[in-house]
Amino acid sequence: MRVLLTGAAGQLGQILRQQCPPGVELIASSRSGGEGLIPLDLADPAACRAAIAVHRPDWVLNAGAYTAVDRAEVDAAEAWAVNAGAPRAFAEALAERSSPVAGGLLQLSTDFVFSGRQGSPYRPEQPCDPLGVYGASKAAAEQAVLARLGAEGNGAARGLILRTSWLMGPVGRNFAQTMLRLHREHAGSDQPLRVVADQVGCPTSTLSLAAACWRVLQRCCDPSVPSPRPRILHWSDAGAASWYDVAVAVGELAVELGLLRQGASVQPITTADYPTPAQRPSYSLLDCSQTRRFLDLQPHHWRQALRQWLCLLR
Repeated sequence: MRVLLTGAAGQLGQILRQQCPPGVELIASSRSGGEGLIPLDLADPAACRAAIAVHRPDWVLNAGAYTAVDRAEVDAAEAWAVNAGAPRAFAEALAERSSPVAGGLLQLSTDFVFSGRQGSPYRPEQPCDPLGVYGASKAAAEQAVLARLGAEGNGAARGLILRTSWLMGPVGRNFAQTMLRLHREHAGSDQPLRVVADQVGCPTSTLSLAAACWRVLQRCCDPSVPSPRPRILHWSDAGAASWYDVAVAVGELAVELGLLRQGASVQPITTADYPTPAQRPSYSLLDCSQTRRFLDLQPHHWRQALRQWLCLLR
């Protein structure tokens, strides 16, 4: 299987490369290229089309994205180009291929395609209702991929959506890494870390998400797996948490694992206490039950998954 991976220098992309299964020919790309990477600017739809024509992948694993949620509100053109334009270009190029094995696209998406107002876990089939530019651009990507590659009825979809939430891991920038740094900087201080406690979701380890991505592609290439297969998948670690819960857990686990001698105190605050340019969902848990059955994968609780990757930092 020949796989074109985007965002290979990002926090998920690096783990996807590490976990690449035997027998996969991986074409790893990032915006600037680099050692072992080909350059691919996702803001350039012509470059995305050319990558399909030149490399002729069996699958595109689109892990690249514009993920700066607040900056997207003022840099909307770039966010839309990367998050919506690139998946559309990939899907169009794959749809136009005339070979018997025309290739497919696994599009990584986000809980931010939902508003968070319903107060219960979102099922894959529910309509999107994003609050800001980031969520809206990712929702538009989903629509473009499914419109061009999402077969209906008993046909096998060549375009699949995999939504996830609150991504955190041992490499790259993420909330847990930031909290680890702040715990180190503020340990013993009389100034607590003030962290939002009224937004609820589920942290997802890049280690577990990468494993789920590769399992999706393996299942879709297995002729013994019956159709129809899900077109929209949800994957996160198990359980639920607020940002405050995660901040507390990072401090506790870092001390337990010897990463810190002492953690900082953490104070819960409300969203109103910490205004941001982008509005965020107040409750964005994803119902992952269908995906877990399809992939035959059982997740770790988010705190266990957090401990697992924090161990890698020792």
